[in-house]
Amino acid sequence: MKKEHIVKTVLPGSIAEELEIEPGDKILSIDNTEIEDIFDYQFLVQDTYIEVLVEKQDGEQWLLEVDKEYDEDLGIEFENGLMDEYRHCHNKCVFCFIDQMPPGMRDTLYFKDDDSRLSFLQGNYVTLTNMSDHDIDRICRYRLSPINISFQTMNPELRCKMLNNRFAGEALKKVDKLMEADIHMNGQIVLCKGLNDGKELEFSIRQLMKYIPNLESVSVVPVGLSKYREGLYPLEPFTGEEAGEVIDTIERYQRECYEKFGIHFVHASDEWYILAGREMPEEERYDGYLQLENGVGMVRLMLNEFHEALERRQEEDGFPCMSKSGELSMATGLLAYPYILRMAEEMTQVYPGLQIYVYPIVNYFFGEHITVSGLITGQDLMVQLKDKKLGSTLLLPENILRSGEDVFLDDLHVGDLEKALQVPVNIVKSSGCEFVETILKTVEK
Repeated sequence: MKKEHIVKTVLPGSIAEELEIEPGDKILSIDNTEIEDIFDYQFLVQDTYIEVLVEKQDGEQWLLEVDKEYDEDLGIEFENGLMDEYRHCHNKCVFCFIDQMPPGMRDTLYFKDDDSRLSFLQGNYVTLTNMSDHDIDRICRYRLSPINISFQTMNPELRCKMLNNRFAGEALKKVDKLMEADIHMNGQIVLCKGLNDGKELEFSIRQLMKYIPNLESVSVVPVGLSKYREGLYPLEPFTGEEAGEVIDTIERYQRECYEKFGIHFVHASDEWYILAGREMPEEERYDGYLQLENGVGMVRLMLNEFHEALERRQEEDGFPCMSKSGELSMATGLLAYPYILRMAEEMTQVYPGLQIYVYPIVNYFFGEHITVSGLITGQDLMVQLKDKKLGSTLLLPENILRSGEDVFLDDLHVGDLEKALQVPVNIVKSSGCEFVETILKTVEK
């Protein structure tokens, strides 16, 4: 059965508009080739002459001949951006956070994807267990790079245990095929105490070093543990001392990799340094921040951007600057709190008229071991900020909301929070520069 890809939008002035393709029409094939997904589509429309089979909404089929520039797009957007169904993860990983979600949340929060195409499009990490030889061939053919891979361990038997998939160890051989095809990759290890840490972590790092330079980086992140773990594999959080041991191991291999390959390669996420009570590494050790989405280097980048922006504004406004004044508040997760507080205090030194209240939010919804701001719910904010000094505006980090919307994880809206706290809420993008500029713009209103 041929897939039918429904047109959502036709861009004005495009080839598709000229051909009278309309929203609701179906693209059936290009050059008599079935379109599996967006990558097939993008590959097939490249040529200067193509034949597009379209089914109109009345069922009539048009075979359209198109002469165009090489690589020129038709100007079509589809109802499904991937042009295919997302692939579900079939593993039962001992560390999976989705298995630790409370009941009664929206359906999309329970969907486990393991789709190599999303790895390329959105930066998602894949386990390789859901990839067929056909998938590997398409990645190599279309040069989909980089591919982000959740390794967890390079010990095949242990990987089968951690992913609860008897094919998980065998799936590691697919990395060799990607390597042979010169596909670039990034890796991730979710570290679980007593499973893949210690000597197992060292073994994995050494094995992964064999894939340099195609494997550009590997992040090591601590397992996230919510309070909803009844019936799941028994995992424990790392202590501060254990976090320090993980950092020491990683930094030892960083020095070796830099000496041999000129890159630091393996990186500890920011959580390790905060848990161990250590300062963040200098910017040069992050190799261009390849793993920001995994929480590697986010604090260092934010601090550097903040100081650059504050120095620039200090030169413009003078020191101390008495022209800026006002009260406002900020809320964040326990993980980032010390750094947000430090930045707020530095701002008030430059602008003595500012009063910034910074509040750490304990995650009662998911459990107190969850400390990132991206998992804070509206109800935790409501309860913990009630009757607090909030000033004229409450500032919240951008990652606290569903992407592109004003909804928290528990489906409360920003408007609900504003009503409950009786204060306007402003969302701050996650950069040090935005931190400075948003605060100053808020007090200028």
